[in-house]
Amino acid sequence: MPSNKQRRQAAQRHLQRQLERRAELARRRRRNLLTIVTVVAVLLVVGAVWLVTGLGGDDDDPTAADPTPSAADDGRVVNPDGSVSCDFVPDGSGVDVGLPADAQAAPAEGTATLAVATTAGDMTFTLDRAKAPCATSSFVHLASVGFFDGSPCHREVNQPSFGVLQCGDPTGTGQGGPGYRFGEEVTPETTYPRGTIAMANSGTPGSTGSQFFLCFVDTQLSPDYTAVGTVDEAGLAVLDQIAAAGNDGSFEPSPGGGAPNTPVTLTSVSVVP
Repeated sequence: MPSNKQRRQAAQRHLQRQLERRAELARRRRRNLLTIVTVVAVLLVVGAVWLVTGLGGDDDDPTAADPTPSAADDGRVVNPDGSVSCDFVPDGSGVDVGLPADAQAAPAEGTATLAVATTAGDMTFTLDRAKAPCATSSFVHLASVGFFDGSPCHREVNQPSFGVLQCGDPTGTGQGGPGYRFGEEVTPETTYPRGTIAMANSGTPGSTGSQFFLCFVDTQLSPDYTAVGTVDEAGLAVLDQIAAAGNDGSFEPSPGGGAPNTPVTLTSVSVVP
């Protein structure tokens, strides 16, 4: 017969097996409960996504378009009708001629034409509203109020890869402006081939004003200046004559060039209807 000690040992082993089975059952119940909770959570998320998608409407429905303005890559605000809201910031520079009337809805398609009479000959500027709506809006405004009339082209640079005539400052110093500034409308692909009209700036973002330069050679510059339009062939012939006369070097070594040896004045700049 088993001794009392043997019976106690057998009872302890039996109890240990019972405890182990109970622990295993408890672990299985916890795993099953976790699985059920996970499945329910997934079903809830899928149901919520389906509900939101159903309430959102069809993306192809034109009536579902967001009517709020959106920001373009260069910081301009594009209105729902395709026009552009321009941020013209008063800065006290030069002569205050007010802000463009269409500042909040500048057209962003088509072109504007300016007739430019100078003491060296006549030119026609074609401004690109799609490429530079804010610069075009400003240019047209300034021409409309006679801002450019009687102002000198104060700087000429005549280098193989940098040939420009700079104008647009009534003070003739290179420091004047229209009383406001605005942002540059550029992309990494902006270039300045012969015939380009581009807006000058101080070298800091958002410093475009009234000054512009006319490229009479393919000009190598970083894409930091708004290319607003082009000069016609007659205008390029005028620029070639000005370039042939050279400059006085008064802006050397920096920013380069000088006053043109053939003085050039914008006698009138007017918008062609």
